[in-house]
Amino acid sequence: MPIRLTQIAAAAISLGVTAARADVEQPKPAEQMMKVEIKGSAAKYDARRDDTASKTVVSAEEIQKYGDTSVNDVLKRLPGITVGGAAGRSGGEIRMRGLGAGYTQILINGERAPAGFAIDSLAPDVIERIEVLRAASAEFSTQSIAGTINIVLKKALKSAQREVKFSQSKSSRASSPSASLQMSDKNGATSYSLGANAWRFMYDRATPTLETGTDADGMPDLARTATWQDAGRGEGFNLSPRINWALDNGDTLTSQSFVNWNRFNSNSRSRTEVEFGEGPDYDRIDSSYSNHGGFARTELNWIHKLEEGAKLDLKAAVSANRNTSDSHQLGGNHGELATLYRVVHSESREQGFSTQGKYSTPFTFGKPDKEADATEHALSLGWDAGVTERDDLRIQRDADLPGSMPMNSDEGFDARVTRLALYGQDEWNITPNWSVYAGVRWEGLDTRADGGAVDAVENRSSVLSPLMQTLIKLPNKKDQIRLALTRTYKAPSTASLIPRRSTSTNNSPTEPDRRGNPNLKPELALGLDASFEHYWGEGGLLSASASVRRIENYTHQGLFYEDGRWVANAINDGRAETRGIELEAKLPASVLMDDAPRLDLRASISRNWSRVDAVPGPDNRLDQQVPLSATIGIDYKTPDGQLSTGSNFSFRNGGLARVSGTQGGYTSVRRDLDVYALWKLDEQNKLRFAISNLLAQDYTTESIYNDANGTLNRISVAAGETQFRLTVETRF
Repeated sequence: MPIRLTQIAAAAISLGVTAARADVEQPKPAEQMMKVEIKGSAAKYDARRDDTASKTVVSAEEIQKYGDTSVNDVLKRLPGITVGGAAGRSGGEIRMRGLGAGYTQILINGERAPAGFAIDSLAPDVIERIEVLRAASAEFSTQSIAGTINIVLKKALKSAQREVKFSQSKSSRASSPSASLQMSDKNGATSYSLGANAWRFMYDRATPTLETGTDADGMPDLARTATWQDAGRGEGFNLSPRINWALDNGDTLTSQSFVNWNRFNSNSRSRTEVEFGEGPDYDRIDSSYSNHGGFARTELNWIHKLEEGAKLDLKAAVSANRNTSDSHQLGGNHGELATLYRVVHSESREQGFSTQGKYSTPFTFGKPDKEADATEHALSLGWDAGVTERDDLRIQRDADLPGSMPMNSDEGFDARVTRLALYGQDEWNITPNWSVYAGVRWEGLDTRADGGAVDAVENRSSVLSPLMQTLIKLPNKKDQIRLALTRTYKAPSTASLIPRRSTSTNNSPTEPDRRGNPNLKPELALGLDASFEHYWGEGGLLSASASVRRIENYTHQGLFYEDGRWVANAINDGRAETRGIELEAKLPASVLMDDAPRLDLRASISRNWSRVDAVPGPDNRLDQQVPLSATIGIDYKTPDGQLSTGSNFSFRNGGLARVSGTQGGYTSVRRDLDVYALWKLDEQNKLRFAISNLLAQDYTTESIYNDANGTLNRISVAAGETQFRLTVETRF
């Protein structure tokens, strides 16, 4: 690991321990000498420690600790999770085990987010908890080869709660004000909550790109530099109302909705200077882009209690999503008149209906009066079904200018995706120290699409997923072992199945056109997970885990030269394998010493390996997998609770990854250092200050093409930005 990581970690721990020592030496007030804590059974329950199915739960307090305005910034600090892209910029891909979209399943309240919904537009203030499932369970979709991140929106209802927050973020190239409101109350058998968030952001950035090439003999034959200057502005809001009715017979009826709206506008220009070699199709491009998007979902949930602890949980939901975008491009070459004027209009509408149902019941097998002969079960049976209809339109018009080669297209399609899943699961407490989870889930997907300019698509697939997990608690009551055997899959997205082409402006092997493939099959994975966990004291944890996944029908981007243009599309191509180990530690000072300060240390490190059989090595990593990631953090709270402060350092390795026999990619190391401080001014008011990406490290990516005719390298650099954020929180 780089020296900088150890130096920063040592400095953070040293500062924390020095502050803690000062607090320990202070005399205690007399009223604090006697302290009695009474905890109910609910407080003793720990999902990570007690559930047979492996799960890590991140609380609302942890989520809001740094005052983040994007859920991506929260996720990057969690063990084993990395977020792609440059720090402080939106659109980063969320990865578990170093694997990204399709391999890592992202859910909102147990449901997959709709196509085109940007998860980083979800405000942390509307989130109650984040559940991280490293091994699949039958209740959720098994489209989770790497794992599942389930984001649960706020459900807890408190009497007469009112809270508002105002936040301002600022960096050298961007600014973002935001505001949020949280309300909840109860009136007899009815309770409600409302979360509302609004934000705006502005930025002005320059991104330089260097392209170099060599001929078949390895002699340089290309060197050119492009600078992309981009200025944009966006705004949006979230609404999450919830109403709960407690019925007379003990049943509950809940209505929960989520609304997201956003818009974005940008103007950019690109200028390319050629040192030697061939220039691009257009050495100057001026562009404008606008986007408007809206998503709404409403769900009705009825829970009916039956005899002997059984219950029936029924849900029905409708959703709608609309997104429109317009872009204009004006391009020319060699200082002459423009030879490109391109207008692209895209519009998509999506409507969906889904329903879920689960019957669950506890039962005892054997003789209850003889504990040694009785075993406890928690049985669940359920379904998950839905249908989504999508209308998608893309119109491209090129002006017939002198010297131009117009490429006009009118590619729209209508798609219908029907899904059905049936599952059963049983959690079996064989002994007080040994429990087994067994489940099976069948999922079927049917995708049909048609359009005037694209061929009809009919793709049907189904996957049967047997699942098993076990938890063994050792006699010392501090150590436990987990094992999991799972079958999971990755289904092709609707867009990847539609055989329409999206054209690039400066077409090349590193900037190809893209086209869908209607013949894609799901990737199937057989996985094995094992972990050892050691607990002690209040919150102390050491864990070590290992995993392996064997994947069939591996999908990667193929590259073809067709009709004078480079075209990329996804193809199934053989097998792949991924392996990983993860170490995690949580060290509250209270487990190390008596009368300890309120100091918490945490650290994690993840190492991943993978191999794709169809891609020659070395560096034939699956999905450009992140090979190494680590986090280290420290939190401190004063004895009176008036001040909380802490820091977190996240490390993500990069390096070279081969995508195919001719394609490769490189990403630089990313280091993020964040700090925060929270002052409790009084019972109603708090002041929070945070600094993100304190190191302001630049982020470099490279696309590589290499064949018998030579090489082409394209390197882009995103400048690092330190962001300062001030938040005022008021309860009333």
